[in-house]
Amino acid sequence: MPKDIAIDMPTDMRNQEGHLSTFDLDYTPPKPWGITSLTVDIPTSSRIPNESRPPSRWKTPEFIFYYVVALFVIPFMAWVPIHLSSSSHPNYPYYHHRLSPGWMFGREVDNSDTQYRSFRNNILPLTFLVLIFIALKYIYTRSALRSALSIPSDKLYLVPFFLLFSALYLTGLHGTSIFKILFILTANYWIAKTSRGSRMGPLLTWVFNVLILFANEIYSGYRYASFHPSLEVLDAFQGIYPRWHISFNITMLRLISFNMDYYWAYNSRRGENLSSASTEKQRANTPLPLEDYTYRNYIAYVLYPPLYIAGPILTFNNFMWQLRCPINIPIRVQGRYLVRFLVSLLTMESILHYMYVVAIKDTKAWQGYTPLELSMIGWWNLLIVWFKLLLPWRFFRLWSLASGIDPPENMIRCMVNNYSALGFWRSWHRSYNLWIVRYIYIPLGGSKNVALTTALVFSFVALWHDLSFRLLAWGWLVSFFILPELLARYLLPQTKYGQFSWYRHVCAIGSVFNMLMMVSANLVGFVIGTDGIMYMVNEIVGTWQGFRFLLAAICIIFVGVQLMFEYREEEMRRGVYRRC
Repeated sequence: MPKDIAIDMPTDMRNQEGHLSTFDLDYTPPKPWGITSLTVDIPTSSRIPNESRPPSRWKTPEFIFYYVVALFVIPFMAWVPIHLSSSSHPNYPYYHHRLSPGWMFGREVDNSDTQYRSFRNNILPLTFLVLIFIALKYIYTRSALRSALSIPSDKLYLVPFFLLFSALYLTGLHGTSIFKILFILTANYWIAKTSRGSRMGPLLTWVFNVLILFANEIYSGYRYASFHPSLEVLDAFQGIYPRWHISFNITMLRLISFNMDYYWAYNSRRGENLSSASTEKQRANTPLPLEDYTYRNYIAYVLYPPLYIAGPILTFNNFMWQLRCPINIPIRVQGRYLVRFLVSLLTMESILHYMYVVAIKDTKAWQGYTPLELSMIGWWNLLIVWFKLLLPWRFFRLWSLASGIDPPENMIRCMVNNYSALGFWRSWHRSYNLWIVRYIYIPLGGSKNVALTTALVFSFVALWHDLSFRLLAWGWLVSFFILPELLARYLLPQTKYGQFSWYRHVCAIGSVFNMLMMVSANLVGFVIGTDGIMYMVNEIVGTWQGFRFLLAAICIIFVGVQLMFEYREEEMRRGVYRRC
């Protein structure tokens, strides 16, 4: 191994005390039951459930009071935006032009969000595409196995099928821009293979991919005519989704994954083998034989059709180990996941048909709203952001599961079931979080310098999403808002004070302010921007009516946090351990 290697492979994720870290994912708990059956099933912490938990509080007078509060507050929170979306409301004419004909009980639908509309309007064509993919894969598999001398134990025979389908898929999506994509992919592969185990490999990989990220944004995916007038004819066929550079942010993560996994594999002396019973973490962290890091496997991984457009993000090692040692994904598991997706889709449709909060937000038709009404517009917009990301991610993950590859689940907590800033980012876009931890957080030092690495991570995350000041401000706000939680955990550790009755309530008070800060940061980044949040804060804090509302909101959030605490305690009683 070269002596100048500076970047360690992130396989040992234990802290200095020997405890398992947040991202140690070896232990799979027993299937929860009761209310905790709603918890998304993922590989979880390696902590063995052998410790006693506090007795259940669900039937205590304290929690009966919380139920009464929730019974009145939750329906009221839904009624406010429904009332504001009524055609008889004075502000209705300001945003009516953004509504479309709906299918639910004669209601119009707020289909004005551009990002979600591109998915919603294409659900049926995408479903048809998935059925074609599965049918062709079945025919190809039957043909490949029939011609084989013996039944293979792996699924590497699927790589040619993935390559052929990807070529047709990308040609239909991006037209002749497929050649631009292949050029970038080939250049990235050349960097990996030329650098091999040199520490220049990771440096060149990151510089190249960040420059491509900026160039794609600046030149809007490039035009062939800008390279040479004779190539202008290639600009004529742009496919059904010409803006290939928008989704290339996801592709870029796979390019870095391949190069870094190859770099660590080249410098690894271990020759490990995995079985079909391997865990998600083992597949991601175990180097493959060097002969598996080929151009053919690389292209099949980067352009893997089910995950190409939106993810979830799968590392190269994980992808190839699942082909080498196929895992069993029962039909009943896929069926349950399909039901989850359909329930979420129906919930989103109900919200869009009865709450026109996106149209109200985009047209700023909130004149005359009370602080309560303003806050509900912001809150339901955040929930719609969660749904509009959840649904495509679950759709494409379901497609991948049906084709035999199990990527990480992206959303493992509902947006409203989060009180910790750290826990929120572990549960939101989880596959991206795991990618960040493996390829940025740990190589930069991880917990040795939490404040600096957190700021660098969220700055990258913001710029990766969009090269704009609004998201950069969001990244810095998130980094800043994490610091109070880190300080509180240091000053009031659960191991020292957890046995005291007051500790739970102090944590709940801290969590209330955590949630207010998280809502503010995400409103800036994904909903109304810095100007909008300043207007909202001024309306809420600048008047006596707004101050009274804020006090009431703090009390209600406190009740919600207590219910979240107890739900997690119930999970641990059932053997489900999460760090979010």
